[in-house]
Amino acid sequence: MMTTSTPTTSPIESAPSLPVRLFLNPADTRPGPVDGAWWPYSRDLTRELPALAMALDLPWGRITRVAVNPAHWPVIPGKVPVGTRVVHVGWFAEQDPHDLLLLSFRVGRWDLLVIPPETAPGTAAHLMAAAGDPDNRLTASALMAAARNDGTSGTTWEPEGGPGHADASPARDPNTPRHAEA
Repeated sequence: MMTTSTPTTSPIESAPSLPVRLFLNPADTRPGPVDGAWWPYSRDLTRELPALAMALDLPWGRITRVAVNPAHWPVIPGKVPVGTRVVHVGWFAEQDPHDLLLLSFRVGRWDLLVIPPETAPGTAAHLMAAAGDPDNRLTASALMAAARNDGTSGTTWEPEGGPGHADASPARDPNTPRHAEA
């Protein structure tokens, strides 16, 4: 798991920053439905996104846009200050509810499994390892369902439909270019 401590300069941030709980797939990994996992501390995008975006600047380039499914985010701001710049935030009801889509200034599109903040540490570690497996072909929601089904889930944040809900998110075609220019 990549853990970075990235200070934020957002005027909204009143407490010291916590390390970003992030796992990124190796650059030479073939594209799959997710490019890693992120375990935020809360469901507050204004508070969580600055540290994530700054942690991704070096490996992925400047993050310019983020999209989420509104199912698990109570407030979705249109813009979030990140240091001296702004990241635009949008939402799509059709997007996998456990996926965070990021667009990079330099590299293109990236998708992260979002591990619910209240997830037990052991479960989060299991999910990060599963998302980072080079052979993983599961969507973010399918990874969450698999963790629930094998008894490793320690979370109360469930996809729409509750336990046993089938993942309606289509798997991305691995032959489709992922990291095209933004």
